[in-house]
Amino acid sequence: MTRALLLVLDSVGIGGAPDAARFGDEGADTLGHIAEAAAAGSASRAGLRSGPLRLPNFVALGLGEAARIATGRTPPGLEGAATGGLWGAAEEISSGKDTPSGHWELTGAPVLFDWGYFPKTDPAFPPELIADLVAQGGLPGVLGGVHASGTAIIERLGEEHVRTGKPIVYTSADSVFQIAAHEEAFGLERLYALCEIARHLVDPLNVGRVIARPFVGTGAADFARTGNRRDYATPPHEPTLLARASQAGREVVSVGKIGDIFAHEGTGRVVKAKGNAALLDAALAALADLPDGGFVIANIIDFDTEYGHRRDVAGYAAALEAFDARIPDIRAALSPGDLCVVTADHGCDPTWEGADHTRERVPVLAFGPGFGPGPIGLRASFADVGATLGAHLGLGPGRHGTPWTLGRT
Repeated sequence: MTRALLLVLDSVGIGGAPDAARFGDEGADTLGHIAEAAAAGSASRAGLRSGPLRLPNFVALGLGEAARIATGRTPPGLEGAATGGLWGAAEEISSGKDTPSGHWELTGAPVLFDWGYFPKTDPAFPPELIADLVAQGGLPGVLGGVHASGTAIIERLGEEHVRTGKPIVYTSADSVFQIAAHEEAFGLERLYALCEIARHLVDPLNVGRVIARPFVGTGAADFARTGNRRDYATPPHEPTLLARASQAGREVVSVGKIGDIFAHEGTGRVVKAKGNAALLDAALAALADLPDGGFVIANIIDFDTEYGHRRDVAGYAAALEAFDARIPDIRAALSPGDLCVVTADHGCDPTWEGADHTRERVPVLAFGPGFGPGPIGLRASFADVGATLGAHLGLGPGRHGTPWTLGRT
């Protein structure tokens, strides 16, 4: 049996990107700084976690060694022999540090052009863009219009939004146009329709994504974003591993926001779930029914949205430990010939200033029954992941990436 499982741990970067200074991220290190904070006792929270970072299963897969390859040092608590698979690190050649760029490059389509970004001004958006959105969406106006943290701007403007019916629009360091609205007061389907209008309007600006950010609650004290987020991405500029597998007649299953990230091109059966545990459960359930030659890809999102962007070091540490505890489940789900790759799409250092992604190298951990342990070194592009998975699935080479050797025991 020859099948593949790709788990993208959203934002679990390991530092060391050679071009980090260009993004204002020199020295950012998501995993390393979390481990250092945990070792110093500053990543503790009553009832959640305390003490040094404990990731024994990740260490056995080679996460500590991957971090050492990326930065020249092993984060505290991640020392130990890597005996459970192949390990290495990869650096990004795409022009941005956003989610689509990372995922597309991982699947063989690096973004070598520049996305359109909105400036850090107030307002951030061109007046004509907002005027068209208001007119075409039949809106009384909009709120926000600036760079902002999604949770912070909802807390600040959510009550006014409910009172006036004006949606909240904002952006970030990524190439995004985000619209937040109350699921009940504004309407979820109405929010989606508005985002489809916005997608058309930002196309001439080469903006990567429009994101619907629905929330619920009665007031600023209890507003909370829901799992009904939807991303409206521009389609990949060239065939990805997903598209190539689909075109070859292979079964592809996309878990979480993967379908949206790839604009539903080649994404096969799309499975939605909310939260890291449910997303992993869905990926493993899909793998259980996957025929020979099939491919499952999942985005494990909470690291980024719940802890990275919110700069929650203790929460991020706890999420890493919770995922570490599930690695035996992943191993148990793999049949002989199956290959699993665990990696990330960018960083989001919770100790860093601001609330944006950070430019970092990512871990590449590959394992499965019959594949021996060993280093794969520093990969020159995330696309090496897609090249390796494509070779494993017998799809032939794509345009980008170099596969590593899969040693068999």
